[in-house]
Formats: sequence, C-alpha cells, structure tokens
Amino acid sequence: MRAFAHQRSGILNPPALARSVVSALVTVVVVLAVGGLLHASAVDLGATRAFNALHVGAVATVTDGVYAVFSPVGAVLLTVVATGVIWAARRDLRPAAAFAAVIAGTWLPSAIVKLVVGRDRPALSQLAHPMSPAQVDASYPSGHSVFIAAAAIAVVLLLADTRAARTVRVVAPIVVVLVLVSLLVDGVHFPTDVLASVVWALGVAPFVRAVWLRGIALRFAFLR
Repeated sequence: MRAFAHQRSGILNPPALARSVVSALVTVVVVLAVGGLLHASAVDLGATRAFNALHVGAVATVTDGVYAVFSPVGAVLLTVVATGVIWAARRDLRPAAAFAAVIAGTWLPSAIVKLVVGRDRPALSQLAHPMSPAQVDASYPSGHSVFIAAAAIAVVLLLADTRAARTVRVVAPIVVVLVLVSLLVDGVHFPTDVLASVVWALGVAPFVRAVWLRGIALRFAFLR
C-alpha cells in the first residue's frame, strides 16, 4: 500500500481490482455474445440509412473530417501528442503514462473482437451516400468509437481532481456522441456497432487502469 500513498488522486487513484475484473469479464462476454447474434444481421440497417441520408453539404464535410481525424493513424498521433502535453504540463510521467495506458489498453484489444465477430459493414448498395473508398474491415465493434470513448474516460479520470472536473464530465459525453453520430452519418457502421463500442470502453477501461496501476507501473520506479 505504501506504493500508492502518493497516488490517491485523479487517474492515479487505482480502482478495486476484483470489481474491475468482474466488470471486464462481463463486458467481454456480453459484447461477444451480442456480436455473435449480429454477425450476419442487418437489423438496424434502417437506422443507418436514415443517418446516412444526412450526409450532404457541410454535414458531410464535418463527418468525413471526424472519420479521418480519428482513424487509426490519427488516433495514435492524438494519443502521443496528448500524452506529451500532459507530461510537460504536470511535470510528472505517471499521469501521462496512465492516460496513454487506459486508451491503448481499452482500444487495441477491441480489434480482436472485430476479427472474432466478423460482421460486415453496412452494404454500400443500401446507402444513399456510401463512403469511398469502401471500408473493408469488420464493422463490430467500431474502432473509432472505442477510441473516442476510451479517450473521454481517460480525460475524465485525468481531470477528476481539478476544477475542470464537472465541466469535463458534461463535455466528454457530448463529444463522444458527436463522433458516434458522425460515424453513422458516414454510413460506415450500424448503431449497434457504436453502442457496443461504448459498452466495451466503459467495462474494460477500469480493468486496464487497475492492471496498470496495481501491476505494470509498480515494476518501474519512475512510474510508481
């Protein structure tokens, strides 16, 4: 416990390990089970088509930009830059490293679920404004959605002990919703894809933080 004596604030406050393990296990089982049911289903294609009908003019420009910014390469760059800024601003590597760990540890494993479930993207022939070039990877869960949800969680945790905490708790979910809606307007995901992504992030992120703070970080003196 002495290792945590100076860590009891914000993102460095380690969550209960047992609770986070149960949360993660339940989340993995539920997301995989629902994914199995949706593997060959387009039950929510109607909603996808309704959102995609909005993909015109300025709306299309914004949503396409959001998709590009939060692409895998963009997401990695954003995480690296944000981590550097946090390190420089706080003059402490520990919160910066925990921030990056929560995002990466939540986001990257979702790619395995995507491969396991193998759900096809919404059929381009069914959309009024299909994206070009077509996205050929699996649809469930949405990597973009997992990333933005994980990033929002990490930011909320990071600023939990600051004056900005209340504002961030309001703004972060709004940003997540805007990104999710942008993906639906682009027609690259079904609504169930993005909803599963949020569930995944909420269930897995606490486990990642617990493992990082109670295990991995303790192995390195400069991260304790």
